[in-house]
Amino acid sequence: MKYEISKGTLAVVPNDENSSLIYEDDNRYIIEENPYKIMDESCKYFGSTYEGRKNGARTILGAEYKVPIVIEDSDNLIVFPTTSPSSEECCWITLKRVKNIEKIDQNNTKIIFDNLVELIVPCSYRTIENQLSRASRLDLILRNHKNS
Repeated sequence: MKYEISKGTLAVVPNDENSSLIYEDDNRYIIEENPYKIMDESCKYFGSTYEGRKNGARTILGAEYKVPIVIEDSDNLIVFPTTSPSSEECCWITLKRVKNIEKIDQNNTKIIFDNLVELIVPCSYRTIENQLSRASRLDLILRNHKNS
């Protein structure tokens, strides 16, 4: 089964090296693709590639590492990685679905989504805060481009 990121997607979490756990509004299921493959296939579904989206975000943000990407343009469907996208631990989080974040300890952060689903990711609070900020900046810049 192929999977494309949509407005209902909360997060894509690695399950093992060849599968991912998908968090949607009220559903959780396993897809037999790693998170990177899901990101690339989702970008292709909407007319680009992961590398193209990543390079576009790098140019807009002036950032090199852990850049958020726009999966779909019309509504700025943006996802951000929790670690390096090449890491087997990298989770992808949908920006617009994040309601709040809470520090669990030095290496774990709880993400609370707009439907009150909670996900603990193996990442520092500061890292998640920075990733949220970077993704929000990308969203703002793109919205400003559309309105000019």
